[in-house]
Amino acid sequence: MNNKLLVIARVIIFISIGLWFFTHNQNASLQEIDLESVNNKKPDIIITSVYDNYRVDSDLKTAWGFSCLIETPAERILFDTGGSSDILPFNLEKMNIDPRSIQKIVLSHIHGDHVGGLNGFLEQNNQVTVYIPHTFPSSIREMIINHHAKIHEISEPMKISDFVYSTGELPGPPNEQSLLIDSQKGAVLITGCAHPGIVNIVLKAKDIIKKETIYLALGGFHQPPLSVVKELRKIGVKKVAPSHCTGDSVREIFAEEYQEDFIEFGVGQVIKIKKIAHRGSDFDS
Repeated sequence: MNNKLLVIARVIIFISIGLWFFTHNQNASLQEIDLESVNNKKPDIIITSVYDNYRVDSDLKTAWGFSCLIETPAERILFDTGGSSDILPFNLEKMNIDPRSIQKIVLSHIHGDHVGGLNGFLEQNNQVTVYIPHTFPSSIREMIINHHAKIHEISEPMKISDFVYSTGELPGPPNEQSLLIDSQKGAVLITGCAHPGIVNIVLKAKDIIKKETIYLALGGFHQPPLSVVKELRKIGVKKVAPSHCTGDSVREIFAEEYQEDFIEFGVGQVIKIKKIAHRGSDFDS
C-alpha cells in the first residue's frame, strides 16, 4: 500500500513539474510572439524626395529647390516645400501622396527655394503645424496664421515627433535648422541647404544624440570645399545622399569617396530606413 502511495505521489509530482514547464514555456513563447508582432507593426522610416533640381523619376517635374517627405510610424512630415506652389502639388499627386495626409511641415531656412511652395500647400491642407526657425520674418508667420494653420517657432534642439528631432536653429547666414531621425542603425540627418556648414551641422547632430556616427546625411550640402568630403568620413558619416545645392562636381567626389555608400538622391527617390529606434528613445538636448 505504501509503495502504491509512493508511486502515485511521484506521478503527481512529475505531472505538476511537467505542467509548470509547459505553462512557463507557453508564456515565454507568447511573450516572444507579442514582441515580434509589435516590431512587425513598426514600418520602416521612409524618406521620399518630392522636390529637387535633381531627378530620378522622369515623370516628375524638377526645379531649383528642395522638399522631402518623412514617413514614420506616427505621422507624415514635410521638410521644406520647394520653390513653387505649382510643382510641389504636381509631384505629390503623381506620387499618390495626399497633401491632407501630412500632419507637420518643418522649414529649414527662409530662402524661397525652400519656402516657396508653402502658400500653395496650405491652400490644400491647413490642418498642419508648421515648425519655423525663430528668426523667420513676420511675413511667413502671417501667411501661416492667415491660413489658420498652427505655428511653432524653434531656437533650440527639440522633439518634432516620435523618432524625429530638430537640431535647433544654427547660425548661417541665414540661420537654419536640420532634422534628425532616430534609427537603430544610427541617426539620419536631413539638411535643407547646410548654410551653417555641413560639418558644423554633423558635429551638432552628434552632440545632440551623443553618438559617434551619423548613419546617413541627406539633402543640400551648399557646395562645400572638396576637403569636406573626406572630413565627413573622418567624423563618422557612414552614408551620404547629397542633392540640391551640393553641386555636380562635389557630388561626383562624394560618389568616388563613398562608393556603395553614396546614394543618388533627387525627386522621385525613395529611401527606406529599417529598424527604427524604440518609441521611448529620446535625444538629449
